[in-house]
Parts: sequence; structure tokens; C-alpha cells
Amino acid sequence: MTLPPAPPAEYNFAHDLMQRNAGRAARAALIDDHGQLTYGELAEQVQRMAAALQSLGLRREERVLLLMHDCNEWIVSFLGGLYAGIVPVCLNTLLTAEDYAYMLRHSRAQAALVSEPLLPTLESALAQGPHEIQHLVVPRPSEGLSSRSGLPVLALDALLARQAPLTQPVPTLADEAAFWLYSSGSTGRPKGTVHTQANLYWTAELYAKPVLGLTEADTVFSAAKLFFAYGLGNALSFPLSVGATVVLMAERPTPPAVFARLTGRTPTLAGRKPTVFYGAPTGYGGMLAHPDLPPRSEVALRLCSSAGEALPRDIGERWTARFGAEIIDGIGSTEMLHIFLSNRPGDVRYGTTGKPVPGYEVELRGEDGLSLPPNADGSIDIGDLYVKGPSAALMYWHNREKSRDTFRGEWTKSGDKYSRDAEGYYTYAGRNDDMLKVSGIYVSPFEVEATLVQHPAVLEAAVIGKTDSDGLVKTKAFIVLKPGHVLSEDEVKAFVKERLAPYKYPRFIEFVEELPKTATGKIQRFKLRDLEAHRAGQPR
Repeated sequence: MTLPPAPPAEYNFAHDLMQRNAGRAARAALIDDHGQLTYGELAEQVQRMAAALQSLGLRREERVLLLMHDCNEWIVSFLGGLYAGIVPVCLNTLLTAEDYAYMLRHSRAQAALVSEPLLPTLESALAQGPHEIQHLVVPRPSEGLSSRSGLPVLALDALLARQAPLTQPVPTLADEAAFWLYSSGSTGRPKGTVHTQANLYWTAELYAKPVLGLTEADTVFSAAKLFFAYGLGNALSFPLSVGATVVLMAERPTPPAVFARLTGRTPTLAGRKPTVFYGAPTGYGGMLAHPDLPPRSEVALRLCSSAGEALPRDIGERWTARFGAEIIDGIGSTEMLHIFLSNRPGDVRYGTTGKPVPGYEVELRGEDGLSLPPNADGSIDIGDLYVKGPSAALMYWHNREKSRDTFRGEWTKSGDKYSRDAEGYYTYAGRNDDMLKVSGIYVSPFEVEATLVQHPAVLEAAVIGKTDSDGLVKTKAFIVLKPGHVLSEDEVKAFVKERLAPYKYPRFIEFVEELPKTATGKIQRFKLRDLEAHRAGQPR
């Protein structure tokens, strides 16, 4: 593959999208739960949004919070900020007021764009301490809506209608800070990850076009939300860079909600069916287990994507058997913005994460930080995954210690453990903090989990280490059963023993109703470890 040219030193991603789509003015760009925007309407709305932010007194490089459910206005607001050189800070819509209070202080945002159902939580955050918010802007607010905070509540559509479009973008730089994404904060306070204008360009050019093969003929739908790095590429930078149509959904991606979009059975879709779907392993597993799973004849999928956690082989194989569409499993990160290690259409090896995306380099390193040497057959044992590529974030805002630990010159430390087989395919072994040493040998929780979910009665599983009565670490499995199924501990153990090395089977098993997860569907094993420590009376 010939790598694309770097963008010019003066570069504005929103303006670039407008130029690319200038000849598609009448084509549908965005379809949400309320209606659609054509590419021509989108360009005008983005220019009005840029002018509106300036009219509120926001200046270049100042921050504006985006706390909205996925909708057309989310994308208009994000691109409007980029067009004006104002920095959108994309917030997870499922957090608490305490989380938002921290982000308000940390980001020093001057205004907030917020969906009305989320306004009470944000108001609680505003009441918790100092902040610099001057304006609250709400898409389609109820008549007479006001804020307990005393701040003015502006209707977004009325605000846009008052503005003349800003006809020229602010002359931003390719390497200029353009937007923030907060990390999940699973091991401490969320980290404000600062990305550039050019990073959006690089992920679209290196992954969307050559790997996914997106074109203007595609209609795409992402279960992963826009505030998540994965969802931002899926539903914004990727499709809009090629003139495709985006389907947006405000509600949670439950199986019935996803099925309604995949089959085109919503009023605004009116029969239009996505050709590309982006999900996460938990979502794929839940859909396959749902009684209303549609038949192949009711969807139009040509390709699916998965990220967030490694995709179990069984889920991938069953999905493809059902719909005839491969799931392209890959790994990305908030720090790298999107996927850098991936399977390819026509070269999917379920159970692996594929090979490096052209334009990125990866290394497996030992605990000493040095590259692990290949074995005689070319394979590489489990090591820490490092990645180098042009879409890396600049830093974590106001967090030099974490920035230095993660961003190491040209290389970024992913925090994941991987191995590589003799043919060059990489296999996920878990997060650094999740790895177990049983009988002196590393055990990947994911390998055990992927085996457990192959059982026809198991919906989900999470594996952690538990200290036994002799003080030795053994594996413990938390298992969620499919509705109507019953399974004994002995049956679980026998099932795993038949498929994995004896030391890997779970010695302890607990059946639970659900597993703790992040908003993006990742299993929070640290919460299970905390639970076990609490039960044992140990400090967490």
C-alpha cells in the first residue's frame, strides 16, 4: 500500500470535509431519529455553528463541552467547533454528576452543548464547585425550559438561525489541538486526551478507505457512540470523508434498537438499510442470543467491525454464518484515536486481532521495555503492545506524569498484552493489569473467557485471579447464563478442561445476573477484583 500524503501544515478537517463533498450537496449525509441533513445542509449548518460559537464569546483554542446523545446536532457542533478553531470536549453521556464536575474544572470549558435529558445531571455538576461555563445550548428544548444554575438556556436551532454562515474556516494547523476525548478512567481520574486536526484525516485515510473500503455508496451505523474514539471514526470522520450516509441513534444500543436500524424499520430510515455496522463483542453476543435476531434476508450488511475488546472466535463465526458478513475485529485506543491493528476483509482469522494497519508499526516489549525477540518459528511470546503512527494524541491535558508514561517519543504504550504467531497474526492476551500468573505461567483472562462463551448456555464471562487457601493465585470465572439455561460448576470446569491446558481452567465459579462494564461495553474486571478483595477483608 502506498501511504497517503500528509495534510498541509495549515489544515482544517471540517473544511476539508466540505471541499470533498462539495459535489454531493443533495446526497443524504446524516439520518437521526428526527430527520436527515444533506451534505449541502450539513456544510451550511457547520458554518452557522462556527459563527454561533464565536457569537457566544468563545475564542480560538477555548473549550466547549459536547454532552449530547447521538444526533445530527452532535456532528454539526463538533465540526462547527473544529471549523472555528474552538475545541470540542466530547463527554460520555452515561457518567455521574461527580464525573462531570471534575471535567468542568479540568477542561475550563466556556459553554456546554447538552441534550435536554442530560441537563439535570449537568446542572448538579455545575452546583458542585467552580466552573467557567457561561452558556447552555440545548437542541430542541421543551417550551419554557430553564436552568436551575441561573445560566441562560439557548435553543440550538434558534441560535443557528440568527447566524450568517462563517464562509472561511479559522486557519488552524494540522498539528493544532482540535478536540479532546476523555479516557474511561478505569484506574483513576479520566484523562483528557488531546487530539489534532490531522489525526482525524490520518485514521480515515489509513483505515476507513483501505481496510473497510468505505465509499459513498455505503450507509453506516455505529452502535458505539460518538463520544467514544471508536464511534467518532465510525460515524463521523470515516463516512463523511467519502460521502457515505450515516445513521445515528440517540438511545442505548439494545438488540431491539439495533435490529430496527439494521432492517431499516424506523420512520426516518423508511427502508434504508445500513451496509456497514460497527459494534463491540458484548453487543454482538447479546444480539446473537436475542430471540428477535433478524434473518439474513432482512439486512443488507456487506461488512461489520468490532473493537473495544477482542472478539471471541465463536461470536465471529456464528455472526458470519448468520448474516454472511465478516466482522473485522481490530484494536484501537483513545490515545491513537482509532484502530491500528486489524483483520482484513477476506483475511479474517477469528480469535486474532489480525496484523498492523499499513501506516502503523507495533512492537511487543518485555518488562524491561525492550523488544521481545522472535522465537525460532517467527512467533513472539506475550508482551506489552507498543504502537507508532501518525494519529497519536499530543498528550493528556495537565497530566505530565501519565503523558510521559504513555507517549514515549514516537511510540505509544497501549496498556495491552499481545502475542504474535508464526504467520504474523496478533492475539490479545488482556490488559496489563488483568494478566494472571498461575503455577508460574502467564494466563490470559481473555483466552479463558473466549472458551467459556463457546458453551451454548453462556452469554458472557469475566475471569480474574483469586487467591486460594494456600495463598496461590487461581482463576475465577464470573458467568452470565443465557435466559432459560442452567449450568453446574462441574460442567463449566469440564468444558474448559477439554479445550485448554489444565492449569487454565477456572477453579472458582460464580453465576451472576450481569457483569460490570464501561459505557462502551468493556468488562471492568477491576471491579470484580475489588469485590473479591472486599469479601476477603483485604484492602482494595
